[in-house]
Amino acid sequence: MAKPLKVVIAGCSGRMGHALLEGVFSDAELILHGALDRTASPDLGRDAGAQFGRVSQVKLTDDVQSTLKDADVLVDFTRPEASVQYLSLCQQNNVSMVIGTTGFTAEEKQLIEAAARNIPIVFAPNMSVGVTLLINLVEQAAKVLNTGYDIEVVEMHHRHKVDAPSGTALRLGEAAAHGLRQNLKDCAIYAREGVTGEREAGKIGFATLRGGDVVGDHTVVLAGIGERVELTHKASSRATFALGALRAAKFLSDKKTGLFDMRDVLGLK
Repeated sequence: MAKPLKVVIAGCSGRMGHALLEGVFSDAELILHGALDRTASPDLGRDAGAQFGRVSQVKLTDDVQSTLKDADVLVDFTRPEASVQYLSLCQQNNVSMVIGTTGFTAEEKQLIEAAARNIPIVFAPNMSVGVTLLINLVEQAAKVLNTGYDIEVVEMHHRHKVDAPSGTALRLGEAAAHGLRQNLKDCAIYAREGVTGEREAGKIGFATLRGGDVVGDHTVVLAGIGERVELTHKASSRATFALGALRAAKFLSDKKTGLFDMRDVLGLK
């Protein structure tokens, strides 16, 4: 058996951090090499396995540089400002990255693209295998229903999510736009209020809902005259994102450089 992949998890005290830690502890092909958290976290110094009733001998820390030493891959579901810092340090330490963080600016995305010339990166707004399949289905549906159908992307997340629309919703919009042979920036409608006039053909609309503890619901509606097609994915547990992200980490194990997404990981390209 090959040596286990040495994984560092960022944001370990968060909801996704918990799911990622559980995924690593459950996979014999992975070993927890480091557990990162924000400087103000009250959990710093705690054993990363404590919440699972185990001793991992890896303590939560905010010392990124030391933690990345000799690591294979960093899995990051945090905030853009933290991710950009991790990106720089991963390049310095030749550590691969799996980035599930959302809310990046165009400039920050360019930093990720530039970093991928030095280290291998899987960057995707949603690591779910099901959502990855949905992205392909949406693009195919938009290609077929490219005339006489209106496309709307509806998403709902828990009350704590800070960016809108979700990164997944935007990625689904990009897939639909690609199917229509358009750029999303030229056809997206992100808000409607007041007297908006009739819906313009060829536009892709977005609706954002927030509330409760919803993990993540996404629906793409293609509405025509007399019928509509709805493609939906509903996540009931963050485990689906964690398992996808760890699958992405393994995918990077033999890569030297390059920017990939989950369709690469699943062989859907």
